[in-house]
Amino acid sequence: MNDNKIILLLLRIACALAFLVIVVGAYTRLSDAGLGCPDWPGCYGNLIVPDKSDRLNETYPERPLELGKAWTEMAHRYAASSLGLLILVIAIMSWTKSSLSKMRVFTSGLLLLVIFQGMLGMWTVTLLLKPIIVLSHLLGGLSILSLLYWTVLRQQSHQNTDTIIDNRKLLPLVIVGLTVLGFQILLGGWTSTNYAALACPDFPTCQGVWWPNMDFNEGFILWRGLGIDYEGGVLHGSARTAIHMAHRIGALITFFTILTVAVQTMRSGTKNIKLTALIILIILFAQVSLGIANIKFYLPLSVAVAHNGVAALLLLSLVTLLHQCLPVKK
Repeated sequence: MNDNKIILLLLRIACALAFLVIVVGAYTRLSDAGLGCPDWPGCYGNLIVPDKSDRLNETYPERPLELGKAWTEMAHRYAASSLGLLILVIAIMSWTKSSLSKMRVFTSGLLLLVIFQGMLGMWTVTLLLKPIIVLSHLLGGLSILSLLYWTVLRQQSHQNTDTIIDNRKLLPLVIVGLTVLGFQILLGGWTSTNYAALACPDFPTCQGVWWPNMDFNEGFILWRGLGIDYEGGVLHGSARTAIHMAHRIGALITFFTILTVAVQTMRSGTKNIKLTALIILIILFAQVSLGIANIKFYLPLSVAVAHNGVAALLLLSLVTLLHQCLPVKK
């Protein structure tokens, strides 16, 4: 197996692992296990979750050991650490193999992003689930996943020039779709990190009305100082309602934007790109259904985690579409 095939295999494994880290991270956050280990990088001073003991609870009286939450948090850290090591291996290969020299800038940048992502993971714990930090950690994970996936697509591409020319006219629309989805992911992350998902317990209305009492100024303050424990949220009801409604409005805009992208692609794209558009439509309707189910069934953990995972898949499907509209430099 030559170097290019080996690096492609490693990139595919890293991509799958990055997706797993995002899903496990969502489960960790949504099961309130983000502070299952109150220290970092270990757990109650150990690299493996310790057995429950009175000594530990005396050392951390504010965070008594809960084995389930601690193991959930550490599972996320183990998976993230494995991803970081794999990306380090990929970066080292690119610098030691002359046939991979074109990848050196990318792999070095990706490695720096992973290091920063690790710091965000540390700050998530030490700053007690500060929403802007948790949101940045989520976005960092999605960025790493998208970059890995983009590289896999470029490495394995066999597109011909005629196909690219036919698809390139769709490029502006695809970029708009990605931009709108990016903002919606931001709103979704802000909703989750501020515990605002159930601020509106009914659908399609909110608290029985179409436009409830909302405090947008309070809801979208990004930095609130240090030393605040954000587990469970600190915002009052109208601020959380404002965040939730912003996410709903964003979901409506995102739905029609991506629907337009997919329909237009199916109408004017080439044969191979139409399949991608169909996949986007399927994922889009699945994501909307999961969002509504979160409200109707009061945020069941499995549905909430799936909502995060499918959002990542929707992002990757649009990245695929972007790739199919651009030429590949060999």
